[in-house]
Amino acid sequence: MLQAIALAAGLAWASGLRLYLVLFMAGLLAHLGYLDLPESLALLQHPLVMAASGTMVLAEFVADKIPGFDSFWDTLQTFVRIPAGGMLAAFSLGAADPALMLAAGIIGGTITAGTALTKAGSRLAINTSPEPFSNWAASLSEEALVLGGFWLMLMHPWVFLGFLLLFLGLIIWLLPKLWRFLHAMLRRILSAFGAGSQT
Repeated sequence: MLQAIALAAGLAWASGLRLYLVLFMAGLLAHLGYLDLPESLALLQHPLVMAASGTMVLAEFVADKIPGFDSFWDTLQTFVRIPAGGMLAAFSLGAADPALMLAAGIIGGTITAGTALTKAGSRLAINTSPEPFSNWAASLSEEALVLGGFWLMLMHPWVFLGFLLLFLGLIIWLLPKLWRFLHAMLRRILSAFGAGSQT
């Protein structure tokens, strides 16, 4: 049960950062025998599914390194990441009680949403800087975080769940600050356009 909870929470959390990397890594690790996926997620190791998710990993790797375009990509992918993260969390419990699976899907979707919105807001804030290096550093850090989280989830589920609780606390603290920053930035942009149109 601990492994199932860690798997559900881990897949939901990581999907908010890099959904396609999560799908590909889960399928690859299951194919190699390092991850025991429930029957409901066994499809992730099918060659066609791995080819599709692997292709999207490469596309996202490039898209996430382009300043400005990364925020456009995040906006589009948020609509995919949140329901996918909820479904992965629900299906990771296998043939459990449907009520338990629904609860896992709701909680998992919420975790994914928090992670995805924090990532998108952070990248919008980073895009206020004209140089590309901060984007590249943030993107590579997110990929390293997902890979490290996968390893911790498999090897030390208790430690992973502890770090996840800390991460969720950070999200709760950070999201309002990001929202206020982006709201203030949007007001400055609109006021600049307003001032420009009056001259």
